[in-house]
Formats: sequence, C-alpha cells, structure tokens
Amino acid sequence: MYAIVEALGQQLKVREGDTVTVPRLNLPPGEEYTIDKVLLLSTPEEIMVGTPYLKEAKVATQVLSHGRGKKIVVFKFKRRKGYRRKKGHREDYTQLLIKRINPPEVTQ
Repeated sequence: MYAIVEALGQQLKVREGDTVTVPRLNLPPGEEYTIDKVLLLSTPEEIMVGTPYLKEAKVATQVLSHGRGKKIVVFKFKRRKGYRRKKGHREDYTQLLIKRINPPEVTQ
C-alpha cells in the first residue's frame, strides 16, 4: 500500500516504514505528526483518488530529526561587464518516519 500526500507544499509518494524529508517543522524529535492531505491511496484491491483530497484518509508520521541540506550556490554573471555575484544558502529540513497509512472508512 502506498499514498501520495501533500506535506508543506510538496507532493510525496510514501509507504509505511519509509523515511521522507520535508521542509522544517517546528516539532521536537519523537513528536507525532499527522498528514491529512492525501491525494491518492493505492491498496492491493483498489486505487482511490481524491478531489482534490480523500476525506478521512490520514498518514501518521513521527519526527526523527532536523538538519540542514547541502549548500546551494547562486552565481550571477554578465560577461564583459565586470558583474559577478556569488551567494548561497542551506535549506532546513525535517526527517519523518511514516508509521501507518489510514485509509478512509468505506460505507456502502
């Protein structure tokens, strides 16, 4: 079973037991975090697609750690003009462990 979720502006394909990297969350390591914006859910029996999200579908995660990514260098240059600018930055991120994917309750 896998799900495609929207977490902090990014769409991620997740399975139970996966570790994913998202932009920084202000939660301490070990804290539980629930993603309720599930776009697609695939089970062995069927594929459920939301419009745009599946109601009552949730993905339970746990915050593992925080960190900073590799440095991204931004270099601007205009030839023959003597214009050169070099700047850079590092993005903060949070690692999440996907604990379980809760499908929506099916009523018939």
